[in-house]
Amino acid sequence: MASVTAIERPGATWQRLRQRLEGETAMGYMLVTPAMLLILCLVVYPFMMAVWLSVSDARVGNWGQFIGFGNYVYLFGDELFLRSIRNTFLFTFSSVALKLVLGLGLALLLNKEFVGQRFVRGAILLPWVIPAALSTIGWMWMFDPLFSVFNWTLRELGLSEDGVPWLGRPGWAMFSVILVNTWRGLPFFAICFLAGLVSIPKELYEAAEIDGAGPIAKFWYITLPMLKPVMFIVILFSAVLTFSNFEIIYILTQGGPVNSTHVFATLAHTVGLISGNLGRGAAISMFMFPVLLLVVFITLGVLRKDDS
Repeated sequence: MASVTAIERPGATWQRLRQRLEGETAMGYMLVTPAMLLILCLVVYPFMMAVWLSVSDARVGNWGQFIGFGNYVYLFGDELFLRSIRNTFLFTFSSVALKLVLGLGLALLLNKEFVGQRFVRGAILLPWVIPAALSTIGWMWMFDPLFSVFNWTLRELGLSEDGVPWLGRPGWAMFSVILVNTWRGLPFFAICFLAGLVSIPKELYEAAEIDGAGPIAKFWYITLPMLKPVMFIVILFSAVLTFSNFEIIYILTQGGPVNSTHVFATLAHTVGLISGNLGRGAAISMFMFPVLLLVVFITLGVLRKDDS
């Protein structure tokens, strides 16, 4: 009898183990584990490494030592870093505001019935689909001081004899990078807003017309309130990407002329990798984290308030 029990015991143990593995809890852990490993390897570890570097005097080829908040104290006294703060907020706010206004207007136009509507809706995505580096190089050629198509057009129209130094002067350089970022992100805003417009019931507009509401009233009291959730999500997504944008500014100006277009991302690259001061470069990049976290919390708080 004891021998039979001893023989059956391994089979019963294996059966219980199999039942546990096939349960919902174990299956949930197995499905989540690959994603968690990716997050740990690609997000948590780099973030913790950046935190350590920002409180050290690490340089290229030298792990460095812990120096506390020395890098942060230095940056708050650095004129170039303070200028990059202003540039970052100016670049982000201007680009997102332009994309919001122009994207909403473009979505309203695309929502109308016209010949070739489907083709135009598909073609409008091209600036957003094309790789950022490739499209930015095309813009760099258009801004070229000798072969600029913009300057040629201005001269032919008699608006300017010498053309505009698009990337040669601080003010024009900042305008140029904002223009390119707006051009690239505009299709994303337009398509998202268009999806929101399509989902608005037409009965609301018909009822408003019966009550005597005009186009402005329908837009203000129907379109905008119904689009508000989509707007906040798109603005949040765009603000995060614009605030941390690197390739457009680096390809066009590399932070110039005379460091007038440096933002957090380009300045961190210049200080940390080109100059070799990894600790100070990591400290610059860490300044993006609390600002982006604040933007996320504010946006999500507004959305929850509207839902309630």
